[in-house]
Amino acid sequence: MRTFPTLKVLDAFKGLFAIFGFDYPVIRKILQMKWTMDGRRVPTIFQQGKVKNNKDGNRFIKSLWVYALYGLILLPILFFGDMYLFQMTLIFSVIFFMTSTSMISDFSVVILDVRDSTILFTKPVQRKDISMAKALHVFFYLFFLTGALTVIPLVASFFLNGFVFFLLFLVGIVLLDLLILAMTALMYYYVLKFFDGEKLKDMINYVQIGLSVGIAIAYQLAARAFDLVDVNVSFSPEWWTVLIPPLWFGAPFEYVLNGNHSTVVLIMTILFVLVPLAAMVIYIKALPQFERNLHKLSAQAGGRKRRVKSDRFLKLLCRNQEERAFYRFAQKMMRTERDFKLKVYPSLGFALILPFLFIFTRPDLSISDLPGSKSYLAVYASLIVAPSVVMMLNYSGRHKGSWIYRVAPVTRVDSVYRGTLKAFLVKLFLPVYMILTLACIFLYGPVIIPDLFVIFIMVCITTVLCSLWMNRVLPFSESFEGMAQSETLKIIPFFFVGGALVGLHYLVLKIPFGIYGYAVIVTAVNLICWKWLINGRNEPERL
Repeated sequence: MRTFPTLKVLDAFKGLFAIFGFDYPVIRKILQMKWTMDGRRVPTIFQQGKVKNNKDGNRFIKSLWVYALYGLILLPILFFGDMYLFQMTLIFSVIFFMTSTSMISDFSVVILDVRDSTILFTKPVQRKDISMAKALHVFFYLFFLTGALTVIPLVASFFLNGFVFFLLFLVGIVLLDLLILAMTALMYYYVLKFFDGEKLKDMINYVQIGLSVGIAIAYQLAARAFDLVDVNVSFSPEWWTVLIPPLWFGAPFEYVLNGNHSTVVLIMTILFVLVPLAAMVIYIKALPQFERNLHKLSAQAGGRKRRVKSDRFLKLLCRNQEERAFYRFAQKMMRTERDFKLKVYPSLGFALILPFLFIFTRPDLSISDLPGSKSYLAVYASLIVAPSVVMMLNYSGRHKGSWIYRVAPVTRVDSVYRGTLKAFLVKLFLPVYMILTLACIFLYGPVIIPDLFVIFIMVCITTVLCSLWMNRVLPFSESFEGMAQSETLKIIPFFFVGGALVGLHYLVLKIPFGIYGYAVIVTAVNLICWKWLINGRNEPERL
């Protein structure tokens, strides 16, 4: 096997491993094997097209130039002057988002890998050494990722702000990687401690939507900690500011370089060092138990109890037996297909949070001003979920089973699409929209219920139009790896459609009681779309 440069760097710290009771030669050999095998793994950032490159080499390392390009967006922030707390909070927020996303999408499989246990556990190898090798494996990749992301801003900071700034920046990157690694591993540890492996596999999917929503909220909290006055930024400390990790990483720059020794800045500077190191110590202590809990991943989960549900609602929703059958089929696929959830749930999260971001980021609008305003039209932002999810309905990780369409006694192909689209609207979109509806009624009052009804009908109409525009194959019959970039570009026109619908709705509100007539019209259009347009679609182009 190859001798990797990272192993030579690690050799300089082998004495440190001995102090903590680890067998360094064993860890080194495991890492050497893992890095050799990594040449076969395709990073998520390159999984949007068909995999054609079968050459040797680590494709993640070769993809780092993409992250270096992303790092260019951090460069202008360094030219804001000496507003170090604001600058570095913003920079570390971006780094935290990019690194956390990659941690979940690319490296969860590494931390949770139990396939090597069959070989390693039959050898005289301690479990804590195996876990440490896994942790180092992920840490080095995170360091490469954040290094690529920050190499340009890091070099620029040396010439703009000097060596001390550069050194704090570099230390912050290392500590941020430690914090993300420890937080992710400990989260998995506690889930495995109390639940089975199937629950964790599901949770990895749910983390995507939670991360999307959480980071968006964190951005708003971080931004509201600052007040922009002309070209100056003032920091307004509140009790909750010490709970925002990106602010911890901006605080040392303010404390050391600007001489701001206030209590809040001092506390955040201490947290900057203390929390990542404490999290890593806790993680190292939990390594043996974590490795034992990982075996739950290979255990078969117990059978789930099936609840008996009334078919009355389904009979009202789907008019024939074929449509009901494919409604149930699509519902089960969307519930159990992890690859599908991994790609769709973030869109649902943004559909939930985007309207509120548009509402609450307006500087001229306070909560007391919301009743009587038309800002609730921001709920149209939830329409973005329709084109993205409808496009994803073509794909599945189990696409090879699509032969079932050819042998099933299907008399009308429109029943397949109709049942699938209704399953999406009822099982995925409607729960999100109900949360939006209840929140908006609380903020604006029940007077906007007709408007919210119209927006929901518009989403239903958009769903049908998206299906006619995008779905050229039967649902769940294509591989995710075969998704072409041109398919993603088909979503773009619907962003303009959403903007046009907002303008049309606003004009209708100028007419007295116009919203009620508008609701009748859009309901009729919706019925026509579902009845005539879907009925008129032909056999799919390919299967």
